[in-house]
Amino acid sequence: MTSRRPHGQSYADPAPAPASPSAPADSDVTPAVPAPVIYKLLAFTAAMVFGPIGMYFLTVESIFKGNPIFSGITAAVTANVVLFAYIYVAWKEDQGDRLEEEAKRKGKKAE
Repeated sequence: MTSRRPHGQSYADPAPAPASPSAPADSDVTPAVPAPVIYKLLAFTAAMVFGPIGMYFLTVESIFKGNPIFSGITAAVTANVVLFAYIYVAWKEDQGDRLEEEAKRKGKKAE
């Protein structure tokens, strides 16, 4: 039977203490994802949950007079509209970020 532990060392032995740094290093504590992006994601998530369900129940009795097939199709179309809207918003946001980076790079080159 093979083992991955080094010879002469047991798993029960305590691990060596990490070396303490001589000076505390500055750490970056900013969030990885900006808050507006999270808010947008939450808004589109709510729209994806409540939009199609609401559309189904809104149209099943009022517009389609009890026909669940057409109401289901309406709900599916609503889900696709929300999905494409999210993709479009994310694409435009990414495009804006790229334009800002290019403007920064051109500004640095001009100096």
